[in-house]
Amino acid sequence: MSLSHWPPVSVVMPVLNEERHLSEAVGRVLEQSYPGELEVVLSIGPSKDRTMAIAEGIAATDKRIRIVPNPSGKTPAGLNVGIANASHDIIVRVDGHGVLTQGYIRRAVELLEESGADNVGGVMAAEGRSAFEMAVACAYRSRLGLGASTFHQGGKPGPADTVYLGVFRRTALERVGGFDETMHRAQDWELNYRIRKTGGLIWFSPDLSVTYRPRSSLTAVAKQFYMTGQWRREVIRRHPETASKRYLAPPVAVTLLVLGTILGIVGLATGVSWLVLGFLAPLFYGLGLIAGSMVEGRYLPWKALFWLPLVCATMHVTWGAGFIVGLKERPAGPALAATA
Repeated sequence: MSLSHWPPVSVVMPVLNEERHLSEAVGRVLEQSYPGELEVVLSIGPSKDRTMAIAEGIAATDKRIRIVPNPSGKTPAGLNVGIANASHDIIVRVDGHGVLTQGYIRRAVELLEESGADNVGGVMAAEGRSAFEMAVACAYRSRLGLGASTFHQGGKPGPADTVYLGVFRRTALERVGGFDETMHRAQDWELNYRIRKTGGLIWFSPDLSVTYRPRSSLTAVAKQFYMTGQWRREVIRRHPETASKRYLAPPVAVTLLVLGTILGIVGLATGVSWLVLGFLAPLFYGLGLIAGSMVEGRYLPWKALFWLPLVCATMHVTWGAGFIVGLKERPAGPALAATA
C-alpha cells in the first residue's frame, strides 16, 4: 500500500477509573508511527479517581487528542459517543487498560484492505505485573482458565466469530446501528454477531496484539467474571442459536460442584455412606486445578503459581454462578446508536 493512500483513522477509547493505565495506553497509541492522519477520542465516564485530570493533562500536550463526556459511564455508550464524535471512516477501538503493540494500527489497516473484512482484530495478550496479576494473565491465556478462545491463545489468521477490541469500517457500524447500549458486557461479541448476520466478515490475525492489564485483586476478578456470566446468559437469551458447549460448561460445572457438596454433607449428616461420594466432585475439581496449574503455570514465579488454582476456580465459579443467576432486571431491549 502506498503511503499516499493510507486512510485517516480515529482511535476511540471508552475510559472509566483508569488512572493507573491511561497514560500508558494513550502513549502507545501516539507512538504508533501510523503513516496516515490519526486522532484519539477519549470518551470519559464519571470516574472516581484522577482519570479526568490525567486525560486533560495528556490532551493539553497533543492536539490529536479530544475528550468527550460519557455521562452513563457504560462502555457501549462510551463507544457510541466516541464514534459519533470521530472524524474518520476507520475506527480503532482501544480500552483504557489496553496497550497496543508497535505497528498495530498500520497492520490492522492493511488487513482491512487485504481481507475485505468489516472488523479485524487479534490477540488479547494478558500481562501482569504483580504475582497475582501474573496468575490472572496466565489464566486468561490458558485452556485451564478461559478455555480455547482464539483471541486469548492465538491461532491462524482467518474468519472469526469475534476478535479482541477491533478495527472497524464505519460503514459496518452504521449498518448495524452501532453498539447496543443495553449490553453493558459482551457488547463486542454481540456487535460482531450482528455484523456477521448482515453478511459482514470478522477477521482474526495473530499479527495484531494488544497487551491487556488484568484486575489486581481476587475480589475484582470475581466481580468481573460474575458480571460476564450474567451478560453471557443475556446474549444467549437474545440469540439462542449462539449457545455452545464452551459457554455452558461453567454453569454445568458449578451445578455439579454444588450438588456434589450438598450430597456429601447430607451423607455425613445421615450416615448414608454412598452420598458422601458427592464430595468427589469438588475433590477431583480441586485436584485437577492444582495439576493443571502446575503444567500451565510452570514458568511463573512461585508466588504467582500459588495464586493460579484459586484464580482459575474464582473465574469458573463466579462466571458459572453469574450465568445461572442471570440479570436481576432484564434490559428494556436493544438500544442502538442512530445510523448516519
